Amino acid sequence: MAVSVSSLVFLLLVLGALEFCMASQIGLGSRLLAKEDQAWISDNGTFAFGFTGADSNREQFQLAIWFANLPGDRTVIWSANRNSPVTKDASLELDTTGNLVLIDGDTTIWMSNTSGAGVETASMTESGNFILYTSTNDTAWQSFAHPSDTLLPNQPLTVNLELTSPKSPLHGGYYSLKMLQQPTSLSLALTYNLPESYDASPEAYANYSYWPGPDISNVTGDVVAVLDEAGSFGIVYGESSNGAVYVYKNDGDYNGLSSATNQSTRLSVLRRLILETNGNLRLYRWDNDVNGSRQWVPEWAAVSNPCDIAGVCGNGICNLDKSKTNASCTCLPGTSKVGKGICSENSSLVGKCEAANLNHTSEFRIAAMQQTNYYFPEFSVITNYSDIPTVSKCGDACLVDCECMASVYGLDDEKPYCWLLRSLDFGGYEDPGSTLFVKVRSNGSISPAGDKRGSEENKGKVLVLPIVLSMTFLMGLLSLLLYYNVHRRRSLKRAMESALILSGAPINFSYRDLQIRTSNFSQLLGTGGFGSVYKGILADGTLIAVKKLDKVLPHGEKEFITEVNTIGSMHHMNLVRLCGYCSEGSHRLLVYEFMKNGSLDKWIFPSYNCRSRLLDWSTRYHIAIATAQGIAYFHEQCRNRIIHCDIKPENILLDENFCPKVSDFGLAKLMGREHSHVVTMVRGTRGYLAPEWVSNRPITVKADVYSYGMLLLEVIGGRRNLDMSFDAEDFFYPGWAFKEMTNGTPLKAADRRLEGAVKEEELMRALKVAFWCIQDEVIMRPSMGEVVKMLEGSMGINTPPMPQTVLELIEEGLDQVYKAMKRELNQFSSFTITSHDPSSRATCSYSTMSPR
Repeated sequence: MAVSVSSLVFLLLVLGALEFCMASQIGLGSRLLAKEDQAWISDNGTFAFGFTGADSNREQFQLAIWFANLPGDRTVIWSANRNSPVTKDASLELDTTGNLVLIDGDTTIWMSNTSGAGVETASMTESGNFILYTSTNDTAWQSFAHPSDTLLPNQPLTVNLELTSPKSPLHGGYYSLKMLQQPTSLSLALTYNLPESYDASPEAYANYSYWPGPDISNVTGDVVAVLDEAGSFGIVYGESSNGAVYVYKNDGDYNGLSSATNQSTRLSVLRRLILETNGNLRLYRWDNDVNGSRQWVPEWAAVSNPCDIAGVCGNGICNLDKSKTNASCTCLPGTSKVGKGICSENSSLVGKCEAANLNHTSEFRIAAMQQTNYYFPEFSVITNYSDIPTVSKCGDACLVDCECMASVYGLDDEKPYCWLLRSLDFGGYEDPGSTLFVKVRSNGSISPAGDKRGSEENKGKVLVLPIVLSMTFLMGLLSLLLYYNVHRRRSLKRAMESALILSGAPINFSYRDLQIRTSNFSQLLGTGGFGSVYKGILADGTLIAVKKLDKVLPHGEKEFITEVNTIGSMHHMNLVRLCGYCSEGSHRLLVYEFMKNGSLDKWIFPSYNCRSRLLDWSTRYHIAIATAQGIAYFHEQCRNRIIHCDIKPENILLDENFCPKVSDFGLAKLMGREHSHVVTMVRGTRGYLAPEWVSNRPITVKADVYSYGMLLLEVIGGRRNLDMSFDAEDFFYPGWAFKEMTNGTPLKAADRRLEGAVKEEELMRALKVAFWCIQDEVIMRPSMGEVVKMLEGSMGINTPPMPQTVLELIEEGLDQVYKAMKRELNQFSSFTITSHDPSSRATCSYSTMSPR
């Protein structure tokens, strides 16, 4: 009998081994089948790698890693195909080429892409990491380098990796945890990602950060987020990984946060950090005794208030219960719940203007949601009003704007604000101090009261005369209302026109009047690609600069006036003010304020004509900051975003106090923010054009940032960035200046005429900003608002990498480039304008002439 029992035990062990194969060494040709529920197990049985059910019916499977020896449902920590489950006919094979391949029928669902990498074995380790090894025991592929929604102890999350929650089956949105890298800092952040079908401009982030971890500034070396063995979670950074910032510190952690290690032994405490489907990041610990049961116990959560998480209700409104821990969802007007509290998109909302229906206020109405605020990113903002005294006018402001989908009213330090939004994507939340106004279509809002057939039969007995009198009265009343409405519209139009005049809107001059004011265009200030600029004087003695456009613009008079009014509505101390215009027949003229000291190029580039003109360092630095402030204004603060497209010293004008003003918007493309990437023709001046103009990438305001960076370098060096009057070593200023900056000798890069009279801290700051601005990758360039803060010293600056374009020129060999350009210069010398100073050259430009 004892023998038969032993045989039975042995048989059970064999059967168990068939279902769960130990995985200390998994060789080439090894295979798992979904229908047989097979898996490879780590040496001590902690983790399993294989197929597990993706639904309750076990009709669909996912290739996953899970905790193998815990009771209850399997806790999955990694999956290769969670968004694309397979059937029971699927199989996984480590084929003879060393590639791990998941196949469902005849379709390849997923692979490790390690063919030819020398893979010989694989192993499911006790750390929860599945690794493919080469013959030299090097790692060719590992699951830790491709995380899904879970981070295990000692698993590094680098700047190139992210945790992602499964995509919502209802709308496709999902959450992620990743490093957000910017010119001056790095931060760990939770973001809500819009569905892939969302149509946003390329420059706008498709995600929304709702939980930022600590910022890491001025870092050299690797930056890694890690959950250590003691249960602490944070960021480890530095060349020797000796810097650490805690996101969460476990009370039992006495050794400090350590960097990730390749742990292969079983951990004493099982933990996992998971990005849940509700967008919260939560740390769990396995406890073997919780009131007599074994289960996962939460230790920490990133977000305590679920309504702080964007997208938790789709685009609906999140509401907390009395306990302040549980949330429910309220849908926007015109939407309904489609499952688990998620609200459907609002088909009755208006998202874009319809050109054929400009007077659309009668088609829509405003639905107010009291005590409600909304999460919105920068790219959904149309404008922000701060002078609306009452709540009702914020709704009215949205109603009359055809782009507006909703507006948010509230108080900030007792000052009212009103944000107009063109999209509702990330959801809202309760806020006693705010009101959300949602625009919905008015049709269908009034439903019939019911069947009135019986009452109509009774009314058939009413006398004819009272009916006729009633109809006559109603028609008269309607006529009065119509007259009042027309009269009111005309009065409103006259009031708006008067308001434009009082607010300094551009004046419409006649061509004859401008002939008189400029003495028949006799005093020429300069010429450019689109026309000439003449000096004039108004009747009150105000000096003006009149730009006479030689080439009639392709659009008509109405479009020209609309564009002029848009430019004229911008008022900033660092922008040249457009005083007026003329659009008469074929004549198109622009009237600007006159700038006494002319353009910046005359003051920073040496020439024989103006050798006494030399700006000291403090004036240059002030000009750099003020110019950035002007550009930031029309990039970030105007209702219509403007891309200048031709930022250069010739278009920066100086008044009598050397206050710089950005001029010449003749090349700018005025656009709504959602169309800010659509520029269809190359504009600008050679030497200041961003690389995306040449590579046919979408053009955004970051093209102006690049041009500003090149301008800033010229302000610092007092010379053109590309000057063939220098020798082969110095002719390309950006490359030479970057070398001096990184060598710790930035003073050598400053204008030699200043003879060292420069503030070194400001010089270093300006050089770093300039090189961040001229990075080839658009996303690496700062916004102009950030440029202002960095130059003012209110924001730290990391050392920038060498821009790719600069690096390629240097690697090609400056001597060879110099010789080639010399040959080109000699060959095409007819295209070069030479002043009295043979060292001062300027290539022909397609820009319009700035007012001088």
